[in-house]
Amino acid sequence: MAQKAIREFDAKSILAKHWDKYFPDFTYAYETVLVQNGSELKEAAKDKKWLNEKALVAKPDMLFGKRGKNGLVLFRDSKPGDVSLAKAISWIDEKSSSAQSVYFSFEGDTPHGEPKTDMLTHFVVEPFTPHTQEEEYYISATCVGDDDVLYMSAEGGMEVEENWDKVVEVKFAITETEEEIAAKIKANVPKDVAEKDKEGFAKFAIGFFKAYRELNFAYLEINPFVMQGSRIELLDMVAKLDDTAGFLMRELWGDVEYPTSFGMEEKSPEVLAIEDADSKSGASLKLTILKPDARIWTMVAGGGASVVYADTIADLAGIEDLANYGEYSGGPTTSETKFYAETILDLMTRKKDAKGREKILIIGGAIANFTDVAKTFTGIIQAFENYADKMKEVGIKIYVRRGGPNYEKGLKDIKEAADRLGLWIDVYGPETHVTDIVRMAVEA
Repeated sequence: MAQKAIREFDAKSILAKHWDKYFPDFTYAYETVLVQNGSELKEAAKDKKWLNEKALVAKPDMLFGKRGKNGLVLFRDSKPGDVSLAKAISWIDEKSSSAQSVYFSFEGDTPHGEPKTDMLTHFVVEPFTPHTQEEEYYISATCVGDDDVLYMSAEGGMEVEENWDKVVEVKFAITETEEEIAAKIKANVPKDVAEKDKEGFAKFAIGFFKAYRELNFAYLEINPFVMQGSRIELLDMVAKLDDTAGFLMRELWGDVEYPTSFGMEEKSPEVLAIEDADSKSGASLKLTILKPDARIWTMVAGGGASVVYADTIADLAGIEDLANYGEYSGGPTTSETKFYAETILDLMTRKKDAKGREKILIIGGAIANFTDVAKTFTGIIQAFENYADKMKEVGIKIYVRRGGPNYEKGLKDIKEAADRLGLWIDVYGPETHVTDIVRMAVEA
């Protein structure tokens, strides 16, 4: 399972889109906007009357927690629940105008460790929900080993971690039926939930767990949600999606963004393009750019093989020579492989090696189970044809090791194509150890 974090705004939007299916006994207002600055919030208020009429809450939406303890949740001006639209606009402009230091760990209310510093670029704004602490609850679900695990507590809010002993943990095997899941949840409602709310809590938890599974969340947390009779408010959410299901879930998820976390380097356009292609495919296309000026680049088929190749390159050549990390696997089409290969070649041929050495392209992989090697190599050959002149200008040596369905034809085709295009290439099949081409390349 590949987990990708999404914004709180998108998590709430996904649940709201399917609310009636999973929570038919509850209402949820879904009044929320995502903005980058005060001007965008002012513009949004022209269409969303509640922004002008209700007290507001504003907070960054950039994949980090502890926002309250970092002083980055606006819910009061002179008292809780009195934040106007004008105040929210000015606060967002203030917080987005300069870099902010954020602590990710606290001991009580005391920051622990070193903070990360970055600009705040996205904010979620919602109505303030008056409620008591007794109406705050916690719920989350994730996969642990072979089981899905549901966590429930009557102690929602910022101190849930300090009160983790009050969190009820319920495990579910993948084979359990809806009836068995519902019965187990009802039997494990936290004892501290008010008696009048136990039935409602159980109904909400059952719908929550069903949504978690059917909407392909890898992690889903609401902390806290407020339950006032049949009215639910989702005050804070954290979510990760199983992006291997992205090509199946595009309509159900909607237009979901996978942003870079606060304090992390922004993703390059090339990485974003591969992520977009991956989300539309049943195959797996992954790319991480480590050092764009390094000399050894890889196109590795298979997630496990990609780890082995990266480790071997780091061991034999040194981590400073490894330019990228990634994989193409799961039976990608010829066009998908061509796009992936062209992305690698475009990055690889932008400049020559600083030390005047030839660059190395390693096209490797274990023995495929079902991926047609010849078909994927056709995509790589097409990329070679488009980039041959640049590859020769930069100076690239290609090492290939592959096995699997149609591998003999694939190896023959890629060798003949490289020879025809005047590219240097060395080709090996499954009789050669999976990473021997790394040793050959480094020694050469």
